[in-house]
Amino acid sequence: QAAEVGLTAAQHQLLLAIRGHSDPRGPTIGDLAEYLCTRHHSTVQLVNRVEQMGLVTRNRSLSGDRRIVRLMLTEKGEGKLALLSAPHLEELHRLAPLVAGLAESAMAPALEGTT
Repeated sequence: QAAEVGLTAAQHQLLLAIRGHSDPRGPTIGDLAEYLCTRHHSTVQLVNRVEQMGLVTRNRSLSGDRRIVRLMLTEKGEGKLALLSAPHLEELHRLAPLVAGLAESAMAPALEGTT
């Protein structure tokens, strides 16, 4: 599905990692490398590509350590994620009854042992 909106799977994961980061200032490259389980230089290359696409911006701290660069999604980056979120949510809604049934089946033997 990522390819349908012009992204690779890795680029999609990067955008999700940026959006989901807990710090409102945005993640650093190191944060993203850790989250994506990639090497720092590989993450830099990935960020370079999505920055060239206009999906993220790099922001240096105006106060404190200017070596720290944080990433933020652009409006275009948010738009790409929105395009991918709708089909994923539809699929989750479609699969919810199946998952609930599987969970119920898995829990049944445990519950029978308590009575």
